[in-house]
Amino acid sequence: MNALFVTIKEKIDGEVLDAAGPQLKVVATISVGHDHLDVAECRKRGIRVANTPELLTDATAELTLALLLCTSRRLPEALNAVRDGGWTKWSLTWMVGPGLADATVGIVGFGRIGQAVAKRIKPFQVARILYSNRSERPNDIGATRVTFDELLKESDFVICCIAFTPDSKEIFNRSAFEKMKKTAIFINTSRGGTVDQAALVEILKEGRIRAAGLDVTTPEPLPLDSPLLKLKNCVVLPHIGSATIEATNAIAEMTARNILAGLTGDRMPGELK
Repeated sequence: MNALFVTIKEKIDGEVLDAAGPQLKVVATISVGHDHLDVAECRKRGIRVANTPELLTDATAELTLALLLCTSRRLPEALNAVRDGGWTKWSLTWMVGPGLADATVGIVGFGRIGQAVAKRIKPFQVARILYSNRSERPNDIGATRVTFDELLKESDFVICCIAFTPDSKEIFNRSAFEKMKKTAIFINTSRGGTVDQAALVEILKEGRIRAAGLDVTTPEPLPLDSPLLKLKNCVVLPHIGSATIEATNAIAEMTARNILAGLTGDRMPGELK
């Protein structure tokens, strides 16, 4: 074979490259993240590698906001109450949850997706948008850069949009969760590996934070006996951040263009440098 068209579920390492043979010229992933690819090994063998940057930004930002609202307003619980007969009468505090208006929202990782999330949250009349990032990012929405610890302590909603790297592995550990407000809601649409999942389960059981909404987990798919699925204060989605018709069509087309360009020696639209 001359090219590999892969998803984030396929790990491409030296063993796979050996099996593919010396005629392999291109590896193109239909994703933004590329931690499943051994890029260094590909380069060593003269294999060109590409991803699909920018095309998933809007879809992922929209899903992040949807997951935040779904978790904070307890929509799965409410839906189950309607279906299971739990909706028998109304009471003043039934299904109440925190709103976004006048809240402080903290975004960890302020790249394209983090900034897109911030732009979508601002119209909800939040009090402040904080972000934690390696460097200052110019923005037109009035977001304020703070340290990671400051963000955890001050935010009512903590959203993980950080890229998954060795430095960000399990950045959300027990120590991080313990710095958050007991009323805080944690949202992750980045990668499951950014979270110490066992610690999150214990934190949620103990009520150390209010709730969590996850579009990413470790592993994926999540086993049906996972303790996360037994918690009422945890909403888990099956990694559908990019699942819009428009985004899916766009990344499929770009992956095909990456492969064709790579095989003909032309510039690949998403080549990893």
